[in-house]
Amino acid sequence: MEPDNYNGGKSEISSRDETFDRKKNIVGTYAIIALTFLVLSLIFLTFNLRLLSGILVIVGASSVVLITRKTDSLLKSSKEPFAEIPSSVGVKEDVISEFSHKIREPLNNLVLLTDLLMDSGLQKRQKDLLETFVASTNNMVTTVNELTMQSAISLPHAPGKNIRYNILSTVQNTIDLYNLKAKSNLDIVFTRRDYDEYECNGDPIILKQIFLDIFSTIEEQGTEIPTRVNITARKEKEIEGGRIIGFRIQTDRNNILIDQETGAGKLASKLIMMSRGYFSQEPGENCSVLNISIPFAYFNAGTKSSPSAGSTNPVAAQRPALDLSECSILLVEDNLINQKITLLTLKPLVKNIDTASNGREAIEKIMESRYDLILLDIQMPVMDGLVTAEKIREMEHGKESHIPIIAITADAMIGDRERCLSAGIDEYISKPYQPAQLIATIKELLS
Repeated sequence: MEPDNYNGGKSEISSRDETFDRKKNIVGTYAIIALTFLVLSLIFLTFNLRLLSGILVIVGASSVVLITRKTDSLLKSSKEPFAEIPSSVGVKEDVISEFSHKIREPLNNLVLLTDLLMDSGLQKRQKDLLETFVASTNNMVTTVNELTMQSAISLPHAPGKNIRYNILSTVQNTIDLYNLKAKSNLDIVFTRRDYDEYECNGDPIILKQIFLDIFSTIEEQGTEIPTRVNITARKEKEIEGGRIIGFRIQTDRNNILIDQETGAGKLASKLIMMSRGYFSQEPGENCSVLNISIPFAYFNAGTKSSPSAGSTNPVAAQRPALDLSECSILLVEDNLINQKITLLTLKPLVKNIDTASNGREAIEKIMESRYDLILLDIQMPVMDGLVTAEKIREMEHGKESHIPIIAITADAMIGDRERCLSAGIDEYISKPYQPAQLIATIKELLS
């Protein structure tokens, strides 16, 4: 039987669905219009029709400005109602995750197309307009990233699936996530080493929420001068089935990092205790130190997954380096527009690139042809990206082969990266991304 607060949460969500969906559809419509004009402008440029191309850039830029305004309005109208819904249900996270995914797809296409247009020989006036277009798009990217980060801090945590992840890689990813804020006033330095010795089984979301809550608490007590935050991790002692990992967090001014009376670091404190950990604080004249100790379970060597980011795959390490111009890539993406834009970006740089529309089709192509690298979407029909990655790793089991897999996905909520790595994916890129980031990641995996 469903609890009352579940039905209450569903009722409140339903009462706002019509307005939320209407605004969301408007954002999607403007995004499609902007994409259409950008694609047409590229086509006209290939025929040297610069005037028509410039006009289309202007119209596209206007559409992006409208998208930015509508997106801001949508986010503002959604935050307060979500806060009122009972937190015991997963409704909040589902709605925010759905919105984040749907807006990231067209945003990614806008980012990639503007990058292509900037290198297409535009006249000064057209280039000035396109730079405004890029600035507006970047503002949208920042807004969506901040929504992702804020939801990670505010949404209640329910115990999730235990997966393989790397503790140090997860902390670094959390720092990267926090730095996506438009006005982050923290200078975070994380000292890390020996990635291979920090593999574990568990729920990485808990660790991420602990650090995000501490960062938010520090920033709330900050000044106009950035607060320097030094983080170190160390192995404290071995326990049955795992080891205790200690984290030392030091700021360069007096901060209250966790305090039961004021409520500072309340979520972090709760999650540390829930994880059977403990913490202590050291007072200082011009600094504050928080020591956290948390037990982590050993990584089960029988788990069929590739090493997390930061560790080394032995088969991949033995593979000879390959130049980008010599490689053959399989792009697994069900959205045809996304396919075409990625092909426009990579085709001039690689030897060959094939496409598949879902995981099952990708498996068939891998069995028929040899690929040096796979670009994999996560949300797909027939067979999704996580299942596809697991199937590929099962096919490789016992063989001297390992095809590098990069997840390129609009799934960018807290924990999505670790779920990808646990499924056997080597690297994770969340949409929207810059073409240079994708190319650099491909080169790194091929080297």
